[in-house]
Amino acid sequence: MPGFIALSAIWGSSFLFIKVGVRELHPAYLTLGRVALGAAVIVTLVVVLRHRMPRSPRVWAHLTVVGTFGAAVPFTLFGYGEQRIPSLLAGIWNATTPLVALPLAALVFRTERLTARKIAGVGLGFVGVLVLLGVWQGVGGAALTGQALCFAASACYGFSIAYLKRFVTAEQFSGLALVAGQLLAATAVLAVIAPLAAGPPPVPTQLAGATIGSLLALGTLGSGVALLIHYRNIRLVGASAASLVTYLIPLFAVVAGLLVLGESLTWYQPVGTLIVLSGIAITQGVPTLRRRAAAPVPEPVVAAPAPASPAG
Repeated sequence: MPGFIALSAIWGSSFLFIKVGVRELHPAYLTLGRVALGAAVIVTLVVVLRHRMPRSPRVWAHLTVVGTFGAAVPFTLFGYGEQRIPSLLAGIWNATTPLVALPLAALVFRTERLTARKIAGVGLGFVGVLVLLGVWQGVGGAALTGQALCFAASACYGFSIAYLKRFVTAEQFSGLALVAGQLLAATAVLAVIAPLAAGPPPVPTQLAGATIGSLLALGTLGSGVALLIHYRNIRLVGASAASLVTYLIPLFAVVAGLLVLGESLTWYQPVGTLIVLSGIAITQGVPTLRRRAAAPVPEPVVAAPAPASPAG
């Protein structure tokens, strides 16, 4: 399925673009540029397609929470993390999101039920996290900090997904309109935070072409075009099967890091990744890619940047 592979490649390569971008840009400004560009793309589509945007202050308050913890904070944390660890390792940590989302959904927001199978899957997933860290050889320094920041980013995604399901999914708005609202809220939050955290904004003409290109790719592709592809995938095969992208994002992140940036892996990192993904598969089940009937399906409600599998 070309759309499925394209989506995995776009979201998987986001970690490469973050790595390039933070060489010159403060993570907060990289994120601000990214969400602003993504908002421009999605809002344009909302206007063209004549989707209705929320007007209720209550809905916008919820969208601000989701935009903050589903985009502004995790994107920035991944930027900080990739100042300390390889991009491919950040892509691997992104896959741990469901390990946080499920317990939060079950224990805090009460939107899921914990079963023995799901508990076993989460437990196995966290064993994979320990393997991924290589805890038997001691972990510390900048590498540990970078990995902790990336795990915290994934935890933010997990929180935003559970919060979205509890407070936003019942609202009668299209998924594109809600994503537009989340990205607009994230842009507003970062417009305040970025100058406080990083000082005056950079002068675009003083940035390298690779930095500008990475920013454009993150915003227009990762937070814009990718969502359109994801919508199409959901319409073709359903939301559950479309979530299989979760399992391919780390692969594309690793390949991009190895081939483009010349990064390297230790043996236990891919092993830990496989254990994490196995745990996720146990908790969620792995649906098959089967084309749905041509009948229209309701448009999904999603959280930026990705409903089924957020990507840095």
